[in-house]
Amino acid sequence: MRQESPESVIACALIPRFTLLAVVEGRRELLLHPMALAPEPGGPQVVGEASGPAEAFGVRAGMRLGEALARCPELTLVPPDPDRAETAWEDALERLEGIGAAVEPGRPGEAFFEAGGLHGLYGTVERALRRARDAIGPPVRLGAGRTRLVAYAAAQRSRPRRAPVVVPTAMTRSFLAPLPVSLLRERLDDEWGRVDLPDKLERLGVEGLGQLAALPDAAIADRFGRLGLVALGMARGSEEPLRPRRAPEGLAEGIELGEAISGPQLERVVALLVDRLLANPARRGRSLRRVRLAARLAGGGGWRDEAALRRAGADHERLLLALVAKLGAIPGAVVSLTLRVLEMGPAVGDQAAIDEQAAESRRRRLAEAVRQARAAAGKDAVLRVIDADTESRVPERRSLLTPFQEEGP
Repeated sequence: MRQESPESVIACALIPRFTLLAVVEGRRELLLHPMALAPEPGGPQVVGEASGPAEAFGVRAGMRLGEALARCPELTLVPPDPDRAETAWEDALERLEGIGAAVEPGRPGEAFFEAGGLHGLYGTVERALRRARDAIGPPVRLGAGRTRLVAYAAAQRSRPRRAPVVVPTAMTRSFLAPLPVSLLRERLDDEWGRVDLPDKLERLGVEGLGQLAALPDAAIADRFGRLGLVALGMARGSEEPLRPRRAPEGLAEGIELGEAISGPQLERVVALLVDRLLANPARRGRSLRRVRLAARLAGGGGWRDEAALRRAGADHERLLLALVAKLGAIPGAVVSLTLRVLEMGPAVGDQAAIDEQAAESRRRRLAEAVRQARAAAGKDAVLRVIDADTESRVPERRSLLTPFQEEGP
């Protein structure tokens, strides 16, 4: 294939079944048997990534648990550990960014970057891709093309120890045409959630991307709406530009427990992690907006959940209250906990000053509104509802009305 112009090449770094590999770790012989990731605790009852033998039975990620077991009664379910997989993939992304790539991450095991932008550093796109492979390490597969879908399909055709597959722009439509529409399931899943558009297209007799690309826009929009138009553009080799991620905060605290714990003991451990996180010098006095609490379970697998503060801050009690409310969803005893910052706000001192000014302004506007309402409709125009006997069977006793007290000057 001829050399592609550097400014139009999107590359895909792909490690198939990455989350499953992260769970089995060195026990890769398990992948020789039908197995899949069990549904996440508290999440939808769908299986995760499946091994090759399980896929031979028709089991795929996102399939309902009952359907997966019906297709493969011998299917072995292993508890998922999304935090371990994400941590391992984050390490790979940092190594990829270390060679100068601006990365748009997808699911763990999948990332896109602009290979043409690395042309000045490494001379050719092929050399840039080989440098990316050296940075991530085996068993990564690399492919490149005009769009994410082309790069993803090229990476699937690639092999870890062979030259990356690069699809020139002129061959985009011809490369996509014979590919099945089921390929869209993986690509639409990230942004739009799990969809059955490929299944609907197959039932209508549209089995290849070339057939989909030949359909008129109006017919697709009428039948499938905006999602159908997105799929149509992808089949024709047209997508939105890459959206490289912002640099991660990299602020986290973890603790390995000597024995499995649960219940009130977990609250004390979370309080300890909050103290450590707020005292971490890397925070540099900034406030916190969103954090993630992850747990490694004694029975295998993991659990995680996010907590978002309504107002960015660094108050220990507010942060602890938001996290303790999540502990009831942990499905078993815990052997380790990790608290990670996902999003930070401005410095705490600046945030407090802004909050005080905004609160004072609201108080003044509210007081003026109350005075105007009472001047127009009387003293009972604005009342406050106070809960009284909330368990009473008589509605009139459940709450009381009292004059609203004016605040401010």
